[in-house]
Amino acid sequence: MFPLRFLAGRAVLLGMLAAAGGCAVGPDFIAPEADSARMQLQPKAGQPRQALSADPVPREWWRLLNDPVLDALVARAWDGNLDLQAAAARVEQSRARAGVALAGLFPRVGLDARLTRGAISENGPMAALGASTAATDLWQAGFQADWEIDLWGRLRRQREGAVASLEAALYEQRGAQVALSAEIARQYVALRGVQTRLDIAARNQAIAAHLVRLTETRLRNGVATRFDLSSARAQKAGIDALIPSLRDQQNVLLNALALLVGEPPRSLDAQLSRPRPLPDTAPALPVGLPSELALRRPDIQGASARLHAATAAIGAAKADFYPRISLAGGFGASAFESGDLGLWSSTEFSIGPRIYLPVFQGGRLVRMLELTEATQREAAIAYRQTVLRAWHEVDDAFNALVAQQERRAALQRAMTQSRDALRAAQSSYEQGAADYVTVLAAQRGVLESELHLSDAATGSVLAVVYLYKALGGGWAPPPPSGQPGGQARHASGAAS
Repeated sequence: MFPLRFLAGRAVLLGMLAAAGGCAVGPDFIAPEADSARMQLQPKAGQPRQALSADPVPREWWRLLNDPVLDALVARAWDGNLDLQAAAARVEQSRARAGVALAGLFPRVGLDARLTRGAISENGPMAALGASTAATDLWQAGFQADWEIDLWGRLRRQREGAVASLEAALYEQRGAQVALSAEIARQYVALRGVQTRLDIAARNQAIAAHLVRLTETRLRNGVATRFDLSSARAQKAGIDALIPSLRDQQNVLLNALALLVGEPPRSLDAQLSRPRPLPDTAPALPVGLPSELALRRPDIQGASARLHAATAAIGAAKADFYPRISLAGGFGASAFESGDLGLWSSTEFSIGPRIYLPVFQGGRLVRMLELTEATQREAAIAYRQTVLRAWHEVDDAFNALVAQQERRAALQRAMTQSRDALRAAQSSYEQGAADYVTVLAAQRGVLESELHLSDAATGSVLAVVYLYKALGGGWAPPPPSGQPGGQARHASGAAS
């Protein structure tokens, strides 16, 4: 027993010393930082100078629109949307891969038990030498253990890359949630905008019908002409033609929302067909400073995590150039009779180090290193491109918000004047002081003003939605690796 314990102790001590003294080859990942000095809002000439506040973006930003129906739709979509379910499945895949990579750091132990029955040929050379040709049974039982000493950090780099890939999958899942919430808000706001246009068209349809009746009466009294009557009827027919198109748009948006929620067509008609006013535009936007954009957008954090994984892959590829040292051992028993397996004389064991050194690979290792380095450079470029695209999106969204608010205010003034003009034209026409062309022009002006104002009101709310989406939906990332709840938490979850 002494030699076995002695050899095992020496082997374990050697492994611990090697692991403790090992270092991970390859570059260490340094998280990139966005250039906050360049990420400042620069209003265009004549544009009101506004700045985003320092308040944090709400995680459930769509609740600022103050519409409980929208809140319920987003909640249902987070449970039923198929894209989110697929993203969650990809997260589970990445978590499993991280667990596989983590398992490589631990020894592998397996139990083995065999029963072999065999016999040699009666006409073979062993029989000629006098060996027995009778069938015999061989009973064997024991365990085998193998542990690769991660002297150069190959396994650690693989685990690092797997955990970074898991973080990238988590960020992609969060990005899908942000995109889904914004898309539901966009479709919902568009639906309410179409319903508002339908209401405007219905009211103008009633006005046009009243003018047709009025013109028919004036024609019978000899005050109006057939041109006046035909023009009034043409005006009403044009409004009548607008309503089916708007109803078709409403049906398309209802089905689009049902698809986003993960339900069959027409399933939301009963809930959403009743018109509601547009959500609030939330003019006081509690969004964060532009320099903190990188802390919010999931696509930026996901690009950083993918860069981390690509950097770790370089270290794993470099470690393949160095020797791999493993400790292998086994202990068991072997006997021709099952009853003899418990005897000490039937025991057998093996223990010792194993060294593998690549000598000739046909250039495979060199090419693999070149591949990982090129992949890492591409990931770095992708990160910079993601940051640049994100900043363009937030700048465009902010400018669109200001422009829509200005447009809405101007169209509000235009609609007020158009309604005053229509009332004056109708009064003049009824008194015989103006012809019907004046009334038609005034009515057409009111309809156009109301429709344009409805579009501007819808656009103002949509601009708020786009701005929150550009800012990442008010999401704060998990703690960095090395801090409680960060990468170590993911690793422990992967190990289980």
